[in-house]
This record gives sequence, structure tokens and C-alpha cells, in this order.
Amino acid sequence: MRHDRVSSPRRATNVSLPADLVEQARELGISVSRACETGLADEVRKVREQQWIEENWEAIQGWNAWVEEHGLPLAKYRMF
Repeated sequence: MRHDRVSSPRRATNVSLPADLVEQARELGISVSRACETGLADEVRKVREQQWIEENWEAIQGWNAWVEEHGLPLAKYRMF
């Protein structure tokens, strides 16, 4: 699921960052807000992926065991 951040309502928030890092970003023309948003979006995605893996671990292991025992379905149609 992709969240459309461009059209989402915005919420002002306070973020504490090292002053020298903020200064370097400004010198380089980096938008601190956009960089924070991108970093937070990446972190949310990573945590959601990890949660999905944990929630589905038994099914993943079951499928892996089935493939180990029976091989890949439709393997006869694979072209190497």
C-alpha cells in the first residue's frame, strides 16, 4: 500500500536535530522537512515489512517446507 504523502494533510511537528547537520543541509540546499519526511517514510516501511514477516512467519516456514519436500510448483515450465 502506497501512501500519497503529497495530498495528505500536513501536521506541524517539532524535530530536534544536531545544529551542524541542519546547517550543512541548508548550505547544500537540502529541504530538512522533505529529508525528515523521506527518512520517516522509509523507517515506517521497514517496520511494517518486519511486522508482516513476523505475522506471517509460520505460513512462510510452512511454504518453505512444502517446497523443500515437493519442489517448486510449475518447475517443469521454467526456462533456464
